Amino acid sequence: MENIRFSSKEHKDFYCQMLLKTHNFDPYHRAFFYTMGICAETRRNIDTLFDFKNDGINPDGLSAPWQTGGTRRLCRLAFNLWNGFTEEGNENRSSPYELFDCDFAPYFFEAIRLRYPEYCRNVGRTIHISVIER
Repeated sequence: MENIRFSSKEHKDFYCQMLLKTHNFDPYHRAFFYTMGICAETRRNIDTLFDFKNDGINPDGLSAPWQTGGTRRLCRLAFNLWNGFTEEGNENRSSPYELFDCDFAPYFFEAIRLRYPEYCRNVGRTIHISVIER
C-alpha cells in the first residue's frame, strides 16, 4: 500500500475493509472511506452515512443524533469529496474556513490527496526556492 497517513490502526483497518467491501478502489471511494475512518463515531455509524446497496452517500446521516460538530465537519468533507455535495442553505459549512477548524485537519489534507491524486503528485516532497536579492 502506498504511503498513507492514518490516525490509528483502526482507521487503517476500516479503510481497507470498506474498500474490499465495495470492491472499488477509485479516488471517490478511497477519499470517502479514508475520511469516514478518521474517528470512531463515523466508523461505527457508516451504515447511516453510506448506502452500500446503491453505492452512494446518505446525506440524511448528517442530522443523526450521534453527530457532533467534529463528525459533521468530517462528513461534510467526505460528502463533498464524493460528489461535490453541500447542504442546501448551509453551503458555507462546507468551506475550508468551517471544515478545517478542528483536530481532523491534518487527515483532511490526506483525503484530498487521495481524491485528487493527479493533482497532488508532489505533495509531501520538499521544494527548495531560492530568493535572490537585487
